[in-house]
Amino acid sequence: GLTGFKVIVGGAPVTPEYATEIGADGFAPDAGTAAVKAKELATA
Repeated sequence: GLTGFKVIVGGAPVTPEYATEIGADGFAPDAGTAAVKAKELATA
């Protein structure tokens, strides 16, 4: 029931398919890509 935030998951043990399965808003394979994804989600 929480609202107003986005969830990004990633790293070596996580796959894009798993991110989709759990309903994450984004996936990133590493911290640098997570920063780019966070910026994209913040401006969407």
